[in-house]
Amino acid sequence: MPRAQQQPGRSGTGPASAVQSVDRAVSVLEILARRGEAGVTEIAAELGVHKSTAFRLLGVLENRGLVAQAKDRGKYYLGAGVLRLAGAAAVRLDISQEGVPVCRDLADELGETVNIAVLDDDAAVNIMQARGTAAVTAQNWLGRRTPLHATAGGKVFLAHMAPALREDHLSRPLHRFTEHTVTGASVLRGELETAIERGYAATLEELELGLAAVAAPVRAHDGTVIAALSVSGPVYRLNPDRLPEVGSRTATAAAELSRRMGYGF
Repeated sequence: MPRAQQQPGRSGTGPASAVQSVDRAVSVLEILARRGEAGVTEIAAELGVHKSTAFRLLGVLENRGLVAQAKDRGKYYLGAGVLRLAGAAAVRLDISQEGVPVCRDLADELGETVNIAVLDDDAAVNIMQARGTAAVTAQNWLGRRTPLHATAGGKVFLAHMAPALREDHLSRPLHRFTEHTVTGASVLRGELETAIERGYAATLEELELGLAAVAAPVRAHDGTVIAALSVSGPVYRLNPDRLPEVGSRTATAAAELSRRMGYGF
């Protein structure tokens, strides 16, 4: 059905116009997903817009890799960028499913809170949580964005990301959450090297006073670090003497989850 015409006096550059453009762009992707491929004329007709509008939408989507054009036929189809986005979503779904038994077993064994976090731009986001019998607090970390430099999971991501991206992050001012937060780039680099060597990262009261944590990398089939498996608890239980034991056990569990994700086959 053709879209409603723009009202007189509207510039077409405001928030409403931007939302309409986003809606149309998503509609283009849905059309191509349904048809397999389509030309500008077909897309314009289904959207109820002029061919020039459809062409501009396709141009933007093509620049972002979300659609591609078969030059010999003039038809458009979904591009590799869609596969990249779908793959990222699939990884989150897969790791959530495969991580359930690993997290529960680790939480039961150690008695502490276990989380799985994924990297989201410049933060770690917790997508799964299991509480052990000793985890008396009801703090919920699910969906919470946490800083990379002040969390065990975040340090895992920093340690294993591309050097240029890591240096870009470390070049920014690092917020101090407690008196124990590491805000010096050189000190943090040393901690990241240690995390790679021993197989896990650790924090002691760097995000919140009284909280300690360890985390280990979870890898995809190609070895890429796609998540961090962490164990957190109060410092009176996760003290410096116990952290190596908990860190080693966390690294073993992360390796098991990596195996479930296809790594090592």
